[in-house]
Amino acid sequence: MNPQDLNRKGFSFELFPPKTAQGMEKLKTTVTALSAMAPEYFSVTYGAGGSTRERTFETVAWLRGQGIETAPHLACIGSRREEIAETLRHFRKQSIHRLVALRGDLPSGMGAGAAGDFRYANELVAFVRAEHGDHFRIEVAAYPEYHPQAPSSAKDLENFRRKVEAGADSAITQYFYNVDAYFGFVDNCRACGIEIAIVPGIMPITNYTQLARFSDACGAEIPRWVRRRMEGYADDIASIRAFGHEVVLRMCRHLLEGGAPGLHFYTMNQAGPTIRLWQDLGLPAPENG
Repeated sequence: MNPQDLNRKGFSFELFPPKTAQGMEKLKTTVTALSAMAPEYFSVTYGAGGSTRERTFETVAWLRGQGIETAPHLACIGSRREEIAETLRHFRKQSIHRLVALRGDLPSGMGAGAAGDFRYANELVAFVRAEHGDHFRIEVAAYPEYHPQAPSSAKDLENFRRKVEAGADSAITQYFYNVDAYFGFVDNCRACGIEIAIVPGIMPITNYTQLARFSDACGAEIPRWVRRRMEGYADDIASIRAFGHEVVLRMCRHLLEGGAPGLHFYTMNQAGPTIRLWQDLGLPAPENG
């Protein structure tokens, strides 16, 4: 692919807030390594029902202290209106200009009565716009293989449209391994007048057992041929990682050559797998590198 075309695309990395001081030190090392790739921004996840709120704040504060462009996740389910308003004011004071606005999930064991003041992500997007105008660039989630709770593909697309109409600037997809699902979703969006950028979410494959558990929970399909190959490797971690790298590398190439506006890497707080993909894709190196 023409390097000039790659320079016009956007690349970003997702982190999750560590639970321990040791984890935070590891994250700092990871961010230092990934920052050499000069990404557009780092996003930071937010636990179910705000369960990682303080750790998310700590991680975001450290990133901003390093002068790194940061997009905190903001999940509304289980939160009250004033709590969200306070969080937005907090982020604005840190000169944050980008958010990933999500519905999120209630922590296990919490009943529907604890759902909070917002039911859906479009309500959160509308609230951010009403409170802060265009100060924040708002990313929302998209589901090429459909949200696991959506009753139909048509309903899922309708839900996505509501987020766009509420004021979303662009979207990041759930990870997937079926390129046709992504391009089909984009085509469906364009056919009904949704024109915002839809950036593919990329999950490197390093641990098959963990990946299978994540995928079963979130509805992301692992193609049968990929499952069978990885199951055949059993405990051969090196072979799983080598095969997984090739699967994701081919997918990323197909996405970029097919017109995807960039890639958003779910790093799982590890630098190595994402950097290897970055290098093998020939993605832009920093100007001073």
